[in-house]
Amino acid sequence: MSYRTHTCGELSGRNAGEKVRLAGWVARIRDLGGLIFIALRDRYGKTQVVFDYSEEIAQRARDLHPEDVIQIEGIVRLRPEDMINRNMTTGEIEVTAESVNILSSAASLPVGVEDEEDPGRELRLRYRYLYLRRPRMLGNLKLRHEALQSVRRFHDEEGFLEVETPFLIRSTPEGARDYIVPSRIHRGSAYSLPQSPQLYKQALMIGGVDKYFQLARCFRDEDLRSDRQPEFTQIDVEMSFVEEEDVLKHTEAMMKRLVKDTRDSDISLPFQRIDYAEAIADYGSDAPDMRYELFIKRCDEYFSGSGFKAFETVLSKKGAVFGISAASKGGLSRKERDNLEVMAREEGLAGLLSVPVREEGLTGILGKLFNPDMQTEICEYMKAESGDLLLFAAGDCAATLDSLGRLRRHLSELWNLADDSELKFCWVVNPPLFEPDEDGDGLTAVHHPFTAPTADDLHLLESDPASVYSQAYDLVLNGVEIATGSVRIHDPQVQKQVFRAIGIDDVEAEKRFGFLLEALSYGAPPHAGIALGFDRLVMLLAGESSIREVIAFPKTNVASSLMDGAPSEMDPDILKELGLKPVKSS
Repeated sequence: MSYRTHTCGELSGRNAGEKVRLAGWVARIRDLGGLIFIALRDRYGKTQVVFDYSEEIAQRARDLHPEDVIQIEGIVRLRPEDMINRNMTTGEIEVTAESVNILSSAASLPVGVEDEEDPGRELRLRYRYLYLRRPRMLGNLKLRHEALQSVRRFHDEEGFLEVETPFLIRSTPEGARDYIVPSRIHRGSAYSLPQSPQLYKQALMIGGVDKYFQLARCFRDEDLRSDRQPEFTQIDVEMSFVEEEDVLKHTEAMMKRLVKDTRDSDISLPFQRIDYAEAIADYGSDAPDMRYELFIKRCDEYFSGSGFKAFETVLSKKGAVFGISAASKGGLSRKERDNLEVMAREEGLAGLLSVPVREEGLTGILGKLFNPDMQTEICEYMKAESGDLLLFAAGDCAATLDSLGRLRRHLSELWNLADDSELKFCWVVNPPLFEPDEDGDGLTAVHHPFTAPTADDLHLLESDPASVYSQAYDLVLNGVEIATGSVRIHDPQVQKQVFRAIGIDDVEAEKRFGFLLEALSYGAPPHAGIALGFDRLVMLLAGESSIREVIAFPKTNVASSLMDGAPSEMDPDILKELGLKPVKSS
């Protein structure tokens, strides 16, 4: 006999009079003296089960505890009209129990399952198997599953081959530290876990696969945040004989399908495209949130010679002055504006000048320093009206823009400017190919060293590499970068030039990337691709603020698993077999 004939979210009025078996967890017990009501829960929902005091079975019901796993058998009956629970999918019926079988008794739980109270990060991770019972978490895992299936169906229909790439690989530069796997057979040598399948998907294009995709597992040993984990999943896509435009259109079509499949809503195509330099200048970020305005404007000319000494000093040192116009915020109190300045300092700004706009003009120090014509001119430039608030900051150009970008995000949260139900996509295109390295005396690749430079800048690779732009593109959703991709280099000579620009000479390139350079020499098709952060994407679709809430078994900020105790100390015999010696932690 099977444990159940129906799930706990399946029964309705159509089943009235039927004899059914259900199995699940005891979610809630109510003893009303004469009747005992139990809410029985499984992944699919809840069903109310009724035990009558006059029946012998009632004694067994009184012995039950929350989260006991039970099986019941009984008759489905309609609830009275005034007792129907419209908030439950099974709310129009209940099951009168005829038998109950306790399958597993539950001890007192350290983490609540039925309530939405946050037990704290440590308990959430330590007792993950309990936290997963919460409907919200099960819903997130279901959403993740639906997104995964949507991606697979879409690419299958588009003629892509799903190809698995290796986990045990040779280390390649990807921007973070590798996780290392020592080899027992090749003592003294080690594999790396892939930060991405970058070189393998390029090898697949050289091998003639033409269209590849994979739900790829990736590993990066880096400092973690709410949107990072040491192991994560990305939607990896690569295509041959395509240009940047082809990849963008393909990705937009995939996102439209995915949003329809998971949220049953439509998004408009094409997505807005923003030049990288424009994104930095207008939003202070290469991942701008387009759901609200708060544009950043450069205001040097208005403060040069204005008599406002603090900003004039910055300008004299080749710095810059920027402003933000906040609509309808001119009525903030002095204390509220002081709090904004504290927030600005926390984001690295030297200070923040807040200026309310009134019908008669600007208030405060700018009202005194700027004549009426200048006040009108700056308000028109900032698109500020009476009742708005102007915010100004000055400092090093790049650093100030970066700080204002973070401040802009904080202001949107403080003032609830973004609609959490909205999905706002944009492409950020045309970034530089290189940026200064950590030491500041060399260059490193902005994305990765296999990104193709723009055709117009090829001649600058040797003479002025810092001025070269790339054929790269990032997809941003609600201020979060969810994808990055590029046209790849398919000419081995250009690839060597790029390596040399980041300090990898031909000898070192042959040592580290000889297989790629050799593969490119045997006839490589023009190819391009993109990798989407699947965890981040599902996080945004679910309306969560951390990818931990859409991953079944995530790790902490120090890459440890509180549930099973990973990483653990290694057995000395295993270390000896691998040719390793233990090192005491400092």
